[in-house]
Amino acid sequence: MPDVPAFDPQARATELAILDALRAVVDPEIGMNVVELALIRQILLSPEQTEVKMILTTPFCPYAGSMIQQVKEQVESVVENDVKVTLLAERWDPRDAGLVW
Repeated sequence: MPDVPAFDPQARATELAILDALRAVVDPEIGMNVVELALIRQILLSPEQTEVKMILTTPFCPYAGSMIQQVKEQVESVVENDVKVTLLAERWDPRDAGLVW
């Protein structure tokens, strides 16, 4: 079994490029992007597929389909493999995005 480096600079560069691309995906109701809102929970990179795990601001977000499609398209602009977007059941907390009134 080969040793896996604790830090893979190429993978990190790809993750940062993906996050940068995802700043173009804006939640129309709040007017902030999915990165600022802390909706992107995890990015899993593998040679065959890139998976983005995300949450929505509300369980019944009327823009869910559109936002998921935009996330997929933005990630596809960065990576050259299949992109899967997984919606997590976790509830969004505005404090994760620094939104505290």
